This record gives sequence, structure tokens and C-alpha cells, in this order.
Amino acid sequence: MVSLPKYEKYKDTDVEWLGEIPEHWDLLKNKFLFKEQKETVSTNSVNFTLLSLTLNGVIKRDMENPQGKFPAEFNSYKIVEPNDLIFCLFDIEETPRTIGHSDFEGMITGAYDIYKCNSKIFSKYIYYYYLFLDLDKRLQPLYTGLRKVIKREAFLSIKSPVPTIAEQNRIVEFLDRKCGEIDEAISKKQRLIELLEEQKTILINQAVTKGLNSDVPMKDSGIEWLGKIPKHWTLKRAKFLFKQSHLPIKKDDGVVTCYRDGEVTLRSNRRLDGYTVAILEQGYQGIRVGQLVINSMDAFAGSIGVSDSNGKCSPEYVICDPVNNHEVLPYYYSYLIREMAFSGFIEVSCPAVRQRGKRMRYSNFSPLILPVPPIEEQKIIVDFIHEIKKQIEKFSVINTNQIEKLTELKQILIAEAVTGKIKV
Repeated sequence: MVSLPKYEKYKDTDVEWLGEIPEHWDLLKNKFLFKEQKETVSTNSVNFTLLSLTLNGVIKRDMENPQGKFPAEFNSYKIVEPNDLIFCLFDIEETPRTIGHSDFEGMITGAYDIYKCNSKIFSKYIYYYYLFLDLDKRLQPLYTGLRKVIKREAFLSIKSPVPTIAEQNRIVEFLDRKCGEIDEAISKKQRLIELLEEQKTILINQAVTKGLNSDVPMKDSGIEWLGKIPKHWTLKRAKFLFKQSHLPIKKDDGVVTCYRDGEVTLRSNRRLDGYTVAILEQGYQGIRVGQLVINSMDAFAGSIGVSDSNGKCSPEYVICDPVNNHEVLPYYYSYLIREMAFSGFIEVSCPAVRQRGKRMRYSNFSPLILPVPPIEEQKIIVDFIHEIKKQIEKFSVINTNQIEKLTELKQILIAEAVTGKIKV
């Protein structure tokens, strides 16, 4: 980061997260800066745009294509005007963003606190200041109760730094420009990661359904999702390629989980985000390295892979071994079946009265007609896919690390500017 000048003199604030601020800056309680806006839309909600507080700021909700939950009525929703500050002062640890600056007229849930700034403070400056506090949840000492609430009286007693209005404007102009540049760079890198993932999907699909040699003669497979396949490939039902495994559990077996990204590994190797842990392990089965695994509940989302671990797993998993190791390579078929899942073919093969009741059992899997390349070709395809995944993962990690550094730079710029550690 380019070195920026500092102010000539500083004074101590006795505020833990502030430290020193420029000597000529004021330090005022929020009650001298804000006026609360409590007016609700009452019965006039149809005349207001619905707003939401998100990680990307205050946004308008799409009421023509609504997503998420909505109340039966909006009478208690508060009126929001441009330059209003929106604070979520409850469940702070779990709330991704607790401060927002509105650019819109509209309404927002009455659970939030809405404040207007007086002439001493520029709303966008104080927004950036509270964004700095929110990034590291610096107001934690003020939480009360199980829901980690900051009471209104406590919030209004918080002291905030107050530069001159001219300085506030310069700080906002600086942060708007720099944060905008950083956000644009982050957006480009995120799009690049998405494009790499799209390219990986296309290459894997092409490899497992058409092979790697585009010059070989092709034939119609007779299967809608598969289309044409190399002429020298054969077709067989899955039951002639894989048999279901029913291995017993061994003492001290760890739990193996099949994830949506296709990895099948010991649960201890990965975080448990989004996964529940069974209290009882009734019906659990043994699983070994190299076995094909289909998560019957989540197969449609890509939970299909080859186990890299020995252990035990849920009875909801379909565990398969090759009927003939000289004909079948489990890794090839894990990629192929995942492509079938992503194309929607597996889902339509598993009828159920309720959508959530669908399961990919062995009885659903066994009649599926699958292509059978020669075993040596299966190995070449799998090696190609592993190399593609390795290369794309490498570039994705590089871009992800750069995004993290850009995000950190943005946070530092905000913190340094709003607290007067740099002079802009």
C-alpha cells in the first residue's frame, strides 16, 4: 500500500478500538449525532419499496420474483430515506452485516434501528466508521443477553470520532474511490474463478462422454443425455458393472462423508459446515478406499465419488465395487455419474411422491445404461481429469488468495481513514 501522510498531532481517546485520533477531531456520543427514525409504513406498505440489509449493502428486494420469507403484512416496517443509517443491534455475532447506508426510499423490518445524522456528521463517513467496527465485531463489550443485543441507551452512549465536515467529505471521496477500485478487482477475480470452474465442467463432461480423441468415429448411444459416443465404446447396465457392497464396521472406524463436491473422506478431514452428526449410528456400514460412493439423499447435487479413506458411513450411502476390475475404474464412473446428476438424468430416474423424498438407491442405479470405454482409456481419461482439476485448482487458489489480500487491504484503508491514522 502506498504510504499516506499522517496528521501532525494526535490525542488519546481512551476508546479501546480507536486509540489515538487527530488532535483537532471531536469525540462525541452518538446521541449528539443521530436522531432515531421510528415512523412505520402502517397500512401504506404498497407505496414503499422493500429493502434489505446485506453484505453488499442496502438493496431493493425483487418482489416480482421473491426469494426468502416474507411476513403476512408489512405494517410494522419502518420508513427509510436516502442517507439513513440502518443498524442491526441484535444477534450481532451471527449477523453478516450490522450497518447499512441507504441510497433509496423504502421500508425495512421494524427490528432494525434507523438513524438520521445531524449537521455535525456526514452519514457516509459514519457508515464507513461503523463498517470498520463491524468487520471485527469491535462492539462486543456492549453485548447483553443470549441474543447479543446492544441496547439503544448503550448505543447512543458510544463515542464516535468527528472530523471536520470538509475532512469527512475527503475521507468519503477517498474510500468511495479506493473501495470501488478494489471491489472491481475482486469482482474480476471472482468471475475468473467462475469461468475456470465452467471450463473444468465442460472438459470433464466432454472427457467422460466423448473421450479425448475428437477424431475417432462416433455412434448414437440411444441415450438422450449421452448423445453420441465413440464407436468402440460399449454400453452396459450399471448392475453388470457394479455390485453393492455390505461391509461390516471395524473397531475404531472413523466416519466417512460423501460431500457435494465429490470428495469422499473422513469427516475429521473436513469442517462440518452444513452437516449434522448422527447421535445414533444404527445401520452404519463399512467403507474402504477405492469404493464408489453414492449419497442416496444428495446424489442429485453431486454427492458421488470414490472414497479416499477406510471407515464407516451412513446407511443412506450406496457403496459399490466393480464386478470386474479389468473392465471398470471407479474414478471414471464417479465423474460420469456426477455428470448424469448435473444433467438431471439421475433425478428423473428416481420417482417419488415428494421432491424431498427422492433417493438414489442401488435399485435405481442398477438399471441405468452406462458407456464402457476400454479400461486403459478410462485410466487416461481419469488422469486427464485429475490434471485439469489440479491446474484449475492451482489458479483458483492463486486468485482466491489475491481476493483475500484485496479484501484485507480494503479493510485496512477503511480503518486507517476513518480513525485518522492516515490523512487523505
